[in-house]
Amino acid sequence: MSTPSPTKPLVWIVTEGMAGTENQCLGVAEALGVEAVIKRIGLRQPWKSLSPYIGFENGDSFIGDHLEAPWPDLVIASGRKSIAAVRYIKKQNPKTFTVQIQDPRIKSSAFDMIAVPEHDPTRGSKVLVTTASPNRITSARLAAAKEEFRSEFEKLPAPRVAVLIGGNSKSHTLSVEQTHDICEKMMTLIKEKYGLMITTSRRTGAGNERIIKTQLQAADTYIWDGKSANPYFGMLAWADFIIVTSDSVSMMSDASSTGKPVYVLPLKGGSARLNRCLNVLLNKDVARFFDGYLEPYTYPPLEDARKIADEIRRKSQLFGN
Repeated sequence: MSTPSPTKPLVWIVTEGMAGTENQCLGVAEALGVEAVIKRIGLRQPWKSLSPYIGFENGDSFIGDHLEAPWPDLVIASGRKSIAAVRYIKKQNPKTFTVQIQDPRIKSSAFDMIAVPEHDPTRGSKVLVTTASPNRITSARLAAAKEEFRSEFEKLPAPRVAVLIGGNSKSHTLSVEQTHDICEKMMTLIKEKYGLMITTSRRTGAGNERIIKTQLQAADTYIWDGKSANPYFGMLAWADFIIVTSDSVSMMSDASSTGKPVYVLPLKGGSARLNRCLNVLLNKDVARFFDGYLEPYTYPPLEDARKIADEIRRKSQLFGN
């Protein structure tokens, strides 16, 4: 990736390379209007197995992209392994402004700023609390995606429904039985002349994907094949309604950043953290449970990445304010 212009702060994004956490950091960087250098790192043993509370970080701790001078003016990081990297960078250059996205579960004094969603417990003078997780959803990105995927989605009947299906995780299970149940609910919408745009994830599982493709292939339905250009932003752009399974904070946060009606399909299982996230969105009437019916409603779209960016500008004094 190219080095940012010298007239702008040098910004690093530091993560373990997981798409979900990296996209949260990218969303904040984009809201700041900077092109960040992405650093994907891991930890060597025995440091990989140690608690980040210990403060073990040194130059030999890391694998992956090199952490070396010139040191950044700003670091935006997320993920457990990134904690050690952020503290290492701060030791090398105390002037680097460090921002940790998501609850690091260590003392906030280790960072210049922490941004956590409302469903995470950390609070304090350095902590900014957002409604959900930051992401890359903006009106400009959706407008561009609408044009990019016009040929795929314009032909579908309106109202159009984006259906975001997750799957099995540590906290949730998508069984064959529930997949059939989801398909039955979607068939009802197809019969009612809704245009469906469906995407699954790697967690959905090959067997469940086959069920979805077999049962929901119809003239008025688009199912992403997993091979062509990812239509995720295009689906959100063209959607009049969004249906999302309850297993992913990222998907629920993305959907809730569009300002469009968000309906949640609960999967079996759950965790205290995900349940708190869902309850925040339900209590603010940003999201509703899907009971087979869709009706329009409005809410202010979440702008959590922008809120974090605004706080970075205010606290860091790196952007001329």
